Amino acid sequence: MVALVAVALIVLLTLLIGLRGVAAMRTTSDFLVASRQVSPLLNAAAVSGEYLSAASFLGVAGLMVADGVGALWYPVGFAAGYVAMLVLVAAPMRRSGALTVPDFAEARFASPALRRMAAVVVLIIALLYLVPQFRTAGLVLSVVSGTPYWVGVVLAGAAVSATLALGGMRAATYVQAFQFCLKLVLFAVPAVWLVLQVGATARHDALHPVEFTRFGVDTPVVFRVDAELDVREPTTARDPEGRPVPLPPGRHEVEAGRTLVFPAGSAVPELGGADPPGGPDWRRPLLDLENAGHPLLGTWAVLVATVFGTMGLPHVLVRFHTSPDGRAARRTAAITVLLLGVFYLFPGIYGALGRVLVPHLYLSGVTDAVVVALPSQVDTGWAGALFTALLTGGAFAAFLATSLGLLLVVSGAISHDLTPGGLGQLRWTVVLAAAVVVLLALPATHLPAGVLVTWGFSVAAATFCPLLVLGVWWPRLTRAGALAGVLVGLTASAGAIATTLFGPALTGWPAILVAQPAPWAVPLAFAAMVLVSLRGAPPPWARTAVLRLHLDEPARR
Repeated sequence: MVALVAVALIVLLTLLIGLRGVAAMRTTSDFLVASRQVSPLLNAAAVSGEYLSAASFLGVAGLMVADGVGALWYPVGFAAGYVAMLVLVAAPMRRSGALTVPDFAEARFASPALRRMAAVVVLIIALLYLVPQFRTAGLVLSVVSGTPYWVGVVLAGAAVSATLALGGMRAATYVQAFQFCLKLVLFAVPAVWLVLQVGATARHDALHPVEFTRFGVDTPVVFRVDAELDVREPTTARDPEGRPVPLPPGRHEVEAGRTLVFPAGSAVPELGGADPPGGPDWRRPLLDLENAGHPLLGTWAVLVATVFGTMGLPHVLVRFHTSPDGRAARRTAAITVLLLGVFYLFPGIYGALGRVLVPHLYLSGVTDAVVVALPSQVDTGWAGALFTALLTGGAFAAFLATSLGLLLVVSGAISHDLTPGGLGQLRWTVVLAAAVVVLLALPATHLPAGVLVTWGFSVAAATFCPLLVLGVWWPRLTRAGALAGVLVGLTASAGAIATTLFGPALTGWPAILVAQPAPWAVPLAFAAMVLVSLRGAPPPWARTAVLRLHLDEPARR
């Protein structure tokens, strides 16, 4: 009940703060870029607020419990991507005068076809990013309050669409800036409390991991998704009513929604061949993606996707268009790096303590919930309930802040770039897009938030990153080259994702390069742009267009 109250307060505050943007929204520019009047500090807080999504607030700690300390490379890539963005694209994007990424594509290359293709890419990236936000909202609310999964999904969709439809970018800016401050406090304070509360033994175990092979106490495991358990020795679990459930050695299918109580001292089953938390592979500071046995390649695959993908995230790029000028856009990116660096000091604490206190979550397939599950393991009284509520509220703030920016760019792509319309059409598009994402999120419980978000980064890295870098810095890039590169990058990354979801199971290094295609899709897109451009000639005005992106604006009085 306390967690539901916290979520209700976050949703109510989101709507109330968002109302500040209603009176100032009269035009398309107001809706999409807040009339370009957002200060660097406010903008950086808003960027940080929407960037710290479910994958950051919950996903990194969950991936650490499931995959080991190598998961901490994710926040390294997330933060490092902003350094590249600061150096290469922040100020030129603002100087372009565009409202959206497709706007920039048409302005730079005078190509309506490229604009339409860029709008399609925006929709793909946004869906890959939005579905895990709504999906994790449903899972977290169900874990802490027992409500059905769909309740959290629908609640998140309704709150975000109402806020955006009423107040547009200005409302999103106020909400996201507020929610960043809220998330930082609600993430950092419980982390410090947990470290102090768990005691010396748990702190020692967190720093000296031991493989999770046997249950220390009677442990109920709630399977939120279908699971395959490999049982190594005869085990007799119990159902919630206390009836015995024999589990002989072998593989057992456990359907979603079932609860099994494993007795103290019994052997921990393996989850579909995955390594249990705390083992030698878990302690290695590299990512063994797909259990392929190539941890260095897996780590590089994630870093390439996150670093280069950050430069192509449409909901982040549109933020620079809200700055008054190029200098303000550059300062926004610099402050954002600092704010993100502070936040990412804490996910490792939750992941390390989660391996000690709730390692069984890896069996149920909901390690994304490790952050909100920890306080009640440490304290069963009012303090545990209070910090669970605070973290649940912070998690919902993460879902809402990120979803605001993503739904905004979806609305812009549909109602500004593909089928241009007025302010009313933009508002209705927000509501309809939210409804579609809710429908997509309802069957997506088995897909980890971190994986889906990283796929969004991969598509962004293979499409918008080369388009922006070469479009800003290489006058020789032609319209045909830009079209070819975006098409090649989109086909390569989307094809790899589809193969992972629906194709045959792969092993070894091909499994990594298909699951995380950025290491080969990004250079392939760059190569396609360069080679096709070299076979043609840019228009006479191309050099002037690039020069305009790098000229400082006159100082404002």
